Amino acid sequence: MPGKINYTPNTESDIKLMLKEIGVNSIADILIDIPEELLCKQINIPSGISEMELKHSLKSLSDKNASLNKYTSYLGAGAYEHFIPSVVDHLSSRGEFYTCYTPYQPEVSQGTLQGIYEFQSMMCELLAMDVANASMYDGASALAEAAVLAIRYKQKKNILVSKTVHPEYREVLSTYLQELDVNLIEIEMEDGVTSVSNLEARIDNNTACVLIQTPNFFGYLEETEELVGLTHKNEALFVACVNPMSLGIIKPPGEYGADIAVGDIQALGNYVNYGGPHAGFFAAGKEFMRKMPGRFAGATTDTKGRRAFTLTLQTREQHIRRAKATSNICTNQQLLALRTCIYLSTLGKAGMIDVGNLNIHKSHYAMARLCEFVGIEPLFDKPFFNEFAIRFSGNCKIQDINKGLFEAGIIGGLDLSRFYPDIDNAMLLCVTETKTKEDIDNLASAVANII
Repeated sequence: MPGKINYTPNTESDIKLMLKEIGVNSIADILIDIPEELLCKQINIPSGISEMELKHSLKSLSDKNASLNKYTSYLGAGAYEHFIPSVVDHLSSRGEFYTCYTPYQPEVSQGTLQGIYEFQSMMCELLAMDVANASMYDGASALAEAAVLAIRYKQKKNILVSKTVHPEYREVLSTYLQELDVNLIEIEMEDGVTSVSNLEARIDNNTACVLIQTPNFFGYLEETEELVGLTHKNEALFVACVNPMSLGIIKPPGEYGADIAVGDIQALGNYVNYGGPHAGFFAAGKEFMRKMPGRFAGATTDTKGRRAFTLTLQTREQHIRRAKATSNICTNQQLLALRTCIYLSTLGKAGMIDVGNLNIHKSHYAMARLCEFVGIEPLFDKPFFNEFAIRFSGNCKIQDINKGLFEAGIIGGLDLSRFYPDIDNAMLLCVTETKTKEDIDNLASAVANII
């Protein structure tokens, strides 16, 4: 056959070749960022043991992990623990759906395509937007794709992003834009939210879009309508990155004038696991429909006049031809999007409102309980959803507090100095509907004992 390459796999030589290509000498060099105490040098499993013995041995190893089944966690910062009805696991694990890949053959994929179509419809209703895609890799890449769309649509070079947007989202955004001839400009924050005055000073007629997260990384609600007005006044697009769990009780992006709404659906029916997997959503006004990244499922009729579903609006070739593609991410997180679809169907409108209110009330109760103690105070004085930041006075170190909490069976909050070096002795905590009053009181007592 012309052009055929004779290739005989050689695992050891292939590995050496790949290691040389990326500039390292061994597999160990790739794992250098993992702390030595966390590395497992070898798993000692005797040969010839039975399946029952093997499962028992592996379970004893897994039991050493600090799972959410054994610890009460108040760690959020982008990955959130929510109650997931058992029907979500039951339906999403059926063989017909158990894939993350988008189907190309509609004649054999009607169930999956309908699942995508229903997901898109639910996200449009939740976000109050005109059109949504079939999901994206995660919330961070969805935000970056929104910036790329704005650059192409507006033909302008300045991207403004608030410092209250998740720091890891901003890192992904920077990576996406590093080879483009654009300027990524950060907007300062003031009392835990975006500084309107700083935005006003930085925005101009060369701004393609303004990227705002609300509730933001600290859990606080941004002054969205004022920010949208200022953005549109300068003929730029407004991109809202939102926590979809909050939208049962907080005004959705479409109602305050956002042009594009993005975020992560991990909170809607998907587990925290070890920080993933995640899936992003991307919704926009109808004028951006043809420029949006990702997949779209549409409703149509077949040759016999029956309702049917198919991929629409763009061809597969559009994603293969990199130079002309709206995005070079060619697939979607279908399985996680399906779980979100089942979750939203199970809760319904009333359920989303109830869960949102539980998150509001329990997180505010936790804040109040913790701030009863001398030496603890709110880091910012702003309305928040289910995350908030507190500051410890004196010589209390967040690392020591979290160590003490862990010994008490509690996973504490995030040390904010990890992402904001100028914020010291402050912790970001998340309280969802999964926490009881007793859990929150135990947290307060444990913190009091430590400090």
